[in-house]
Amino acid sequence: MNKKLLLAVGLALVIAVAGLAGCGQQGSVALGETASGLRLSLNNQQEGIWVNGSGKVSAVPDIAILRLGIEAQEASVAYAQEQANQAMNAVKSVLDSSGIDEKDIQTQYFNIQRVTRWDEREGREVVIGYRVTNMVMVKIREMGKVGAIIDAVATAGGDLTRIDGISFTVDDPSAYLDQARAKAMADAASKAEQLAEMAGVELGKATYIVESTAYPYPVYRQDLYEGVAAAPAMETPISPGEMEISVNVQVAYAILN
Repeated sequence: MNKKLLLAVGLALVIAVAGLAGCGQQGSVALGETASGLRLSLNNQQEGIWVNGSGKVSAVPDIAILRLGIEAQEASVAYAQEQANQAMNAVKSVLDSSGIDEKDIQTQYFNIQRVTRWDEREGREVVIGYRVTNMVMVKIREMGKVGAIIDAVATAGGDLTRIDGISFTVDDPSAYLDQARAKAMADAASKAEQLAEMAGVELGKATYIVESTAYPYPVYRQDLYEGVAAAPAMETPISPGEMEISVNVQVAYAILN
């Protein structure tokens, strides 16, 4: 009876270990020879040479993203909304005449808010009006028109104009990402080769690669151009400059000896 029990336990252990042999790289299990004849070997994913690599490239932006809108405050909601609608329609008309596609204009924020003040005599807040805010995000694809569009919008919206900020980006960053990725992998390989040489081992193939990408997304400066009654005599100067696109990789290399 004891022999049958031991045989059953041994068989179950062999089946369990064999099942673990199909696990992935993180905690993979292979069979190897033991004193009892059972082959068992555990391979940990942390084995090998692990390095981080980074690659950066500079890109000239070809898209300007403008966050602009209208803010109107009046004694009643209806009148405030009427003033805001008129001003926003004038702004959209300017954008349309400037060649901005409807798909490149997106409403980002719309709000109707009570405006109050503290009444010392009554000891409470009293409503003095209502504020309507309508903000849109505009994607400008012709970089040479950015300054002129800002000025035209300010004129169309008048004192109700609000321009929260401007930012720049690349419409299709794939080519830049390819370059940055190649630099990141070359950087990782160089580091791994140096470590292998210092450790006196032979470097094998990459067994694990993880990539993370970082390149500037639109970030707006607040109150860039607020409350303008008319366009300035000279066109607003806009300089897109350059942006940096980067790729980081984490790579594990096998050790051959």
